[in-house]
Amino acid sequence: MTITFIGHGYVGLVSAAVFADLGNTVHVIGHTKEKVENLKKGIIPIYEPGLEELVKRNIASGRLLFTLDYTPAVPSSDVIFIAVGTPPKETGEADLSVVYDVSERAGKYLKNYTVVIIKSTVPVGTNRTVKERIQKIKPQDATFDIASVPEFLREGQAITDTLRPDRIVIGAEAQKAQDLLLELHKGIDAQAVITDIESAEMIKYASNAFLATKISFANAIAQLSELTGADGRAVLAAVGLDKRIGGSFLLPGAGYGGSCFPKDVKALIAIAKQHGVEFTLLESVEEINKKATEGIVAKAEKMLENTVSGQRVAVLGLAFKPDTDDMRDAPAISIIHSLSKQGAKVAIYDPIAMENAKRVLAGTDNCIFVESAYEAVKDADLLIIVTEWNEFKQLDLDKVKKLMRHPRVVDGRNIYDPKEMHSLGFTYLGVG
Repeated sequence: MTITFIGHGYVGLVSAAVFADLGNTVHVIGHTKEKVENLKKGIIPIYEPGLEELVKRNIASGRLLFTLDYTPAVPSSDVIFIAVGTPPKETGEADLSVVYDVSERAGKYLKNYTVVIIKSTVPVGTNRTVKERIQKIKPQDATFDIASVPEFLREGQAITDTLRPDRIVIGAEAQKAQDLLLELHKGIDAQAVITDIESAEMIKYASNAFLATKISFANAIAQLSELTGADGRAVLAAVGLDKRIGGSFLLPGAGYGGSCFPKDVKALIAIAKQHGVEFTLLESVEEINKKATEGIVAKAEKMLENTVSGQRVAVLGLAFKPDTDDMRDAPAISIIHSLSKQGAKVAIYDPIAMENAKRVLAGTDNCIFVESAYEAVKDADLLIIVTEWNEFKQLDLDKVKKLMRHPRVVDGRNIYDPKEMHSLGFTYLGVG
């Protein structure tokens, strides 16, 4: 098939490269000349394991094409995926302005029969609105159907999640559109869930909100365990062995971040309010997540005996999770800001996210960007682990201890064994 993706972020670029690798001709429409020219050369704007090789291979094969123009991509396509950002407004509602803008631009160039799919995470009813807008401006002889095919990829594992997802959700009202999309996804190993458009739109929000709830539940149990003398990690590990619950996302830590959970939880709360429902459960999920990040700062203050000013603090891990350079709503940001405001000298390091971090943290006082974990901990009064990169799990802890002025560690991801850390001579605090 011939496919067009509008948008080349995590979702658009990864999905486009995978569909090209499955033998389709895939056009990717961007809106920034520099980024599109770089993509044509195989220079990708994000870090995702295996993606650069996948993109270059399919550029070389002629199946993956990058452009700024809607022609000839849109008129020649059987399927058009809209995969642009839907960031939160101040109210928490999803900003759909770009979704509407690009769908109307594409609609002007439709030819013959096309399925227009919104892959972006959008509130219930968005697809219907897009249909109405396209209907008004499309060429008279063009016909189209709309569909919702939400994505469920995880940054750092996006290629695997695109090729072998837990499920493919297809929300469409026309049988012709369903059949075409089932054919398109034949090369992907997953169960297809065929549903109506509104349900497909809601499924994505419900999935992310539930996973965020598991994380906040884990952090609430961890906090309570600390206060009662229970071992939070042991409690949650045992809870996760229940097959009805499962252990994934049941890990306490510095809180969730990234491009999905924070904005999708806010958006679902906003959707509920628009329908007269107070989604107090998700409001609590948000509040617990905020307190989880604040709890890391509180542990740091305790370790430093409430004298943060003038102390050197090493922060390892800036991206919101390992195997990505994504800094959106990363817990490290608020942790570093808080320590900086209190006068700490913060030495920060991440294996991949340093360039993004420099932009995000520009203007933050007392921040030092260093080249390695060992440089970060040199002469440090405290080490804080914020992202659980494998590199940090494999550090020479004897060397770390010798480099630090005071061997104190706040482990925001529980990557170290507390007994081992104490035996090595560290003052150590994990979560739970």
